[in-house]
Amino acid sequence: MELTEGSVEADALTFGYLEAGTGPLALCLHGFPDSAWGWRHLLPALADAGFRAVAPFMRGYAPTEVPADGRYQVGRLSLDAGALHDALGGDGEAVLVGHDWGAMAAYGAAAWQPERWRRVVAAAVPPAGALAADFVAYDQLRRSWYVFFFQTPLADAVVGMDDLAFIDRLWADWSPGYDATEDLRRVKDALREPERLAAALGYYRAMISGVGVDPALDGVQAAAAAPTPQPARCTSTAPTTSARMGVGLASGAIACLPTEGSRVEIVEAPATSSTSNGPTWSTASSSTSSTKEGDAAFLLLRRRTVGGSRVSRRSSTVPRGIAPRTAALLEHNAQQ
Repeated sequence: MELTEGSVEADALTFGYLEAGTGPLALCLHGFPDSAWGWRHLLPALADAGFRAVAPFMRGYAPTEVPADGRYQVGRLSLDAGALHDALGGDGEAVLVGHDWGAMAAYGAAAWQPERWRRVVAAAVPPAGALAADFVAYDQLRRSWYVFFFQTPLADAVVGMDDLAFIDRLWADWSPGYDATEDLRRVKDALREPERLAAALGYYRAMISGVGVDPALDGVQAAAAAPTPQPARCTSTAPTTSARMGVGLASGAIACLPTEGSRVEIVEAPATSSTSNGPTWSTASSSTSSTKEGDAAFLLLRRRTVGGSRVSRRSSTVPRGIAPRTAALLEHNAQQ
């Protein structure tokens, strides 16, 4: 399925986006280091499931405008999601899908304006309440070294050197064995200009150092740390030497997802064996029962009753990589 490119005015910015399908809005929010093209595998699946699937380029990522006010805090990203919902004609049947920063924006948008969103699916990053508990643990601090490096002025120069070779290394570390050629081309197009790279780093500087944080957004910022009121699914990989988030963070997420039908999925680390698509997921862990019919988008976003809140561990043979790993993680939930 061919994706359509478009633009829309929302939250005082012009957002570029990719789109597929018609029906209730499924808003897919990307993270770092990625772009809206990271959703290119999932958008057609959502469209086939009866959604209008839209993946905007997050604020500052080309072709979306760089905000003149330099606001990149999670509260602002959450308001972007709400504004995009309205600008794209969303209603109460709309769903949110987010990865990394997109996941954090999704949690905030869902809690701040719950009437706009029916369901939430997040990958790689648990709710803020879970992050607060374990983020300062030694193992997690070691995994998050880049977050603290990005606070320094040196980061702008280092990340931008040699045509953003730093981002090549991040992808290689976080998705070993996956051919990220297309993803890297797209994200570099989105961040190659210095002001756009500064915008991407600005997300981290707002979170840790408070750069550009607007006190007027304290309410929506707090919503991002509140329990998610909709049925929600948080998917994460089990810890490996390349993982950005430890399993403790993902396991702690269930307390922040109190609504019936919510679930935390922890996907086991990849085995050393590989396929033409790269390493495969280990098949040694236990799993709960789930249907194999339909695609991930339909099962994750349409299914309304999946039992009470719980944590489960899964394993599969889906290839590692994609967005990075996001589409595989989401599809994995449907394939068990």
